[in-house]
Amino acid sequence: MWPPLGVLVFLAVSFSQPHELVEAAGPLNVLGLFPHPGVSHFHFFHPIMRGLAEAGHDVSVVSHFPDKHPVIRYKDFPLTGIDKLTNSVDLKFFEKRTFYNHFLEFFLLHEWGKQACNFTLRSDALQQILKRRPGHFDVIIMEQFNTDCMMGVAHQLQAPVIALSSCVMMPWHYERMGAPLLPSHVPALFMAQSQDMDFGGRLANWFSTHALNWMYKLLSVPAADALVQYKFGHDVPSVGELAKNTSLFFVNQHYSLSGPKPMPPNVIELGGIHIQKSKPLPDDLQRILDNAEEGVILISWGSMIRANSLSAAKRDGIVRAVARLKQKVIWKWENETLPNQPPNMYIMKWLPQRDILCHPNVKVFMSHGGLMGTSEAAYCGVPVVATPMYGDQFVNTAALVQRGMGTILPFEDIGENTVMRALKKALDKKYYDAAKVVSHAFNHRPQQALQTAIWWVEHVAHTGGAPLLKPSAVHMSRFTYYSLDCYAVLAVILASIIASWVWLLRRCCGSSSSNKTKRD
Repeated sequence: MWPPLGVLVFLAVSFSQPHELVEAAGPLNVLGLFPHPGVSHFHFFHPIMRGLAEAGHDVSVVSHFPDKHPVIRYKDFPLTGIDKLTNSVDLKFFEKRTFYNHFLEFFLLHEWGKQACNFTLRSDALQQILKRRPGHFDVIIMEQFNTDCMMGVAHQLQAPVIALSSCVMMPWHYERMGAPLLPSHVPALFMAQSQDMDFGGRLANWFSTHALNWMYKLLSVPAADALVQYKFGHDVPSVGELAKNTSLFFVNQHYSLSGPKPMPPNVIELGGIHIQKSKPLPDDLQRILDNAEEGVILISWGSMIRANSLSAAKRDGIVRAVARLKQKVIWKWENETLPNQPPNMYIMKWLPQRDILCHPNVKVFMSHGGLMGTSEAAYCGVPVVATPMYGDQFVNTAALVQRGMGTILPFEDIGENTVMRALKKALDKKYYDAAKVVSHAFNHRPQQALQTAIWWVEHVAHTGGAPLLKPSAVHMSRFTYYSLDCYAVLAVILASIIASWVWLLRRCCGSSSSNKTKRD
């Protein structure tokens, strides 16, 4: 039976209203807060902020990296006067590593977070932003990485918050989004594990995940609270509580590479959003790639790691291995010359990495496992020989191996024979086939990552923070969330039953023994 005409009209109007509200609202006022001075992180944030400006919204960005060619409606508020993170890493730092290195990295991130928070809160750039009236901004987009300091700023400006993570989510990010923290299945950022962990891997991942989560709560949250309350007054809630007001979380990951994770709908995957349209290659590179009958191997360890700081033994091992190959090899090498450079090796200080990787003659990518390069390899469908050095590179590399499109070459093991074996292994057709499977899933999405981001930003702004997306689990204790209270009650009941039976058996046995003694 059809509903009355009046009901149909009401439904039609109701379903059309959200679209009409979006159209009538006009451009949004969007604020971006990015206090961390790491340019690789900003490569993930910048396309979103610029894309919003190009979509007609007014975008204000507080960061260390002003747009060199800003579009209309994009306005920078530069953070000046603080040293950016070094743009080069000496490989000698990785010659000796310990099993507890990821805890040392946490303390390094903790210190960086305090410094970035303190500097940003005192900056002229933020003072200009704070002159705006509360409610001026429709939405605030901020990095949530090693400090939640900027949640104090959002509290002052009274705007809904969208968080960004340039890597997979940290252990302390899950609770604020109402997401389950499952170390049995989801590897921590600092661990060299994929989703397929043996018992030892799960045990180490469980310990590291929970230890790092509690370290963040006990160290980083109070440190941020002290700085925020010094700036805005002691009546400001803890940033640990304010972080629970995060409306949405954009994560630089995609299930095709990192594996599917049990996430609520307020966590959005935007892996590969930094990958832009292809550009023509320089003529010399185009000739090398086009004329490589046996294919090309690309060696690049990112923008921060300087390959020319390799020890002579490791450098010569790579060079000798390359000399034995039929393929041409292009190496991002920061010097003008390379000792004993073989004729099939080409060195360059800078490389258009994404455009090279997508050339059909590229057979293998020898990488450090950084997420930007890993995403580009997935996008182009190129097998990877990964040598992780620090940070999320270990978990990225483990994901490549689990997906069958990568193999690991530990930094400590670099030598002629190990490099040769790793490259030969990656040249096997099964790695190529697996890379193409990952590439197909990575590229075939309902809509482009940037379009997804813009839609969700507009949705959060027009719904006042998307309250219907927020799980009630955000405000539950973890004890309740994982039903540990139910398990505890069941354990007490079971223990009571067992104790009762034991008591009855003892009484019965005791009575039998007593009667037998009396008869005797």
